[in-house]
Amino acid sequence: MKKIQLHEISCTRSGDKGPNSNVGVVFYNEEIYKWAVVNLTASLIKNHFKSIVKGNVVRYELPNLYALNFILEDSLGGGGSDTLINDAQGKTYGQALMLLEVNIPENFL
Repeated sequence: MKKIQLHEISCTRSGDKGPNSNVGVVFYNEEIYKWAVVNLTASLIKNHFKSIVKGNVVRYELPNLYALNFILEDSLGGGGSDTLINDAQGKTYGQALMLLEVNIPENFL
């Protein structure tokens, strides 16, 4: 196993809808996607964003895209109109998730 940051095996896109944000993670191949389905749980993502996410994290699987989509409930402090939040639209949450450190099999790299 090797410890890496998530950006080494995937890319992301994030955004917002009301008080919630979402982070879509697209993996570079099917083998890595299958690993991610087992290892990137909603609770792991909630822990990574523990200072931001006040609600649940819901995970959706998109196997045809080798992607996972995470809904970060109550993560925007009221949404885009709330100017007291650093990123009230969730646009940088994808980049923040790319810093997550994970252990993957060395043959994936």
